Amino acid sequence: MKRVLQLMSLVVACWAAIPAMAAESQSTEPAAAVADGKTTVVQTDTGSSTQVVAATAGATGTAPNVTVVNKGRTVATDLLERFVSWLHRFFPQVDDQLFHWIACGIIVLLAVVLRHLITNIIFFYLKKLASKTETTLDDKLFPAMETPTATLVMVVGIFAALTVLQLSPESDVLIGNSAKMAILAVIVWGLIRAGGALLDHLEEVAHGRQMTVATFMPLIKKTLLVFAVILGVLIILDSVGAPVKVFLTSLGIGGLAFALAAQDTIANLFGSFVVVMDQPFRVGDTVRIAGQVGTVEDIGLRSTKLRLVDKSLLVIPNKSVASESITNLARFARRRVEQVIGLTYDTKPEQLDTMVADLQKLISSQPEVDPASVMVYFRDFNSSSLDLWMVYETPDPDFRKHMVVRQRLNLAIMRLVESRGLSMAFPTQTIQFDGPVARQLAAAKTPAVPQAK
Repeated sequence: MKRVLQLMSLVVACWAAIPAMAAESQSTEPAAAVADGKTTVVQTDTGSSTQVVAATAGATGTAPNVTVVNKGRTVATDLLERFVSWLHRFFPQVDDQLFHWIACGIIVLLAVVLRHLITNIIFFYLKKLASKTETTLDDKLFPAMETPTATLVMVVGIFAALTVLQLSPESDVLIGNSAKMAILAVIVWGLIRAGGALLDHLEEVAHGRQMTVATFMPLIKKTLLVFAVILGVLIILDSVGAPVKVFLTSLGIGGLAFALAAQDTIANLFGSFVVVMDQPFRVGDTVRIAGQVGTVEDIGLRSTKLRLVDKSLLVIPNKSVASESITNLARFARRRVEQVIGLTYDTKPEQLDTMVADLQKLISSQPEVDPASVMVYFRDFNSSSLDLWMVYETPDPDFRKHMVVRQRLNLAIMRLVESRGLSMAFPTQTIQFDGPVARQLAAAKTPAVPQAK
């Protein structure tokens, strides 16, 4: 484990050193080239630093020596010049222009070899070593860093090769700015991938410990990714002298117009933060929102998605979720059943008394029912029935198990009523007429009794 941590620290240190090497460090060297004999001095302004290129003719038949003296030199420039000077010793008789192309090809070839070394050897053994550790963080971190590291090597190699060509002062400025942007873009990409691997590991740990925050890790990852991309773009633009500060200042003026144009989007965004902070439900919970019952499939920055019973997908804006009353059907501590059964009015009081006792015994005998919660009473004289009121609770909140118990009890109650010779009541009405009109109608419907002869 110590070796893995040391290797991870080394990788992070190397990544942190790259921007420092690319940063400009001011030099106290004079902005002049002193040459002996025939010397050509060209001074160019590269924006952030002034270059003085001195080309001095060497001995007869030898290639000219080329040096670059910067007022604002960089570590990378010094290393590149030393490498080119050292390489020139092996090609003393080669024409200067041809030598630059040879040096360009050698640098690209070295970048390819180094990339192969990093991906096929270094990271291969790092991943092999990570597979033997207990933690899964290194198993996610090393694969995430492999591609950006290899890409960074190739980007640095290509731009170093282009710099060696010394095409023109204008081209050098363009190559320098492009190199800054490309290197910073790869670094930001690598850091985002590393951060994503870290968040994946945290999500895995949160799920393993059944932490509430695990449900909202996808939302947190999306939010951090957006901010990381925006910050990376601003850093890249600032590195090439873009007016980022002016842009950020102008946001204060344009922010009002943006807020007015994006009221719903901002309201949904704040609604998502309310859902994350309050945590009324998680992904996978069955909830009732805005009169709809469904299973939560996704909690996004703009909306929450519910899969309804008919398998259709309902998308609810988060501002509505934050303002609606929410019933979380998945967070029952236990489930309570309240039922009323009606018996016909021809049921005798003794039969009702016996029926109440039998129902109490029947419900309490079920293993899934809490006996202390069972209540059965003859409660009401309804318009067409004698109502028995029943209440019981099942400690297991699982909906399917609860419905199985409820169905079994309902069937048992029907059999019990039938075995006692009683009947379930249903709404009926009996209308009685009285008076002369009623007697005439009754007489008209009464068949005549035949007379005996």
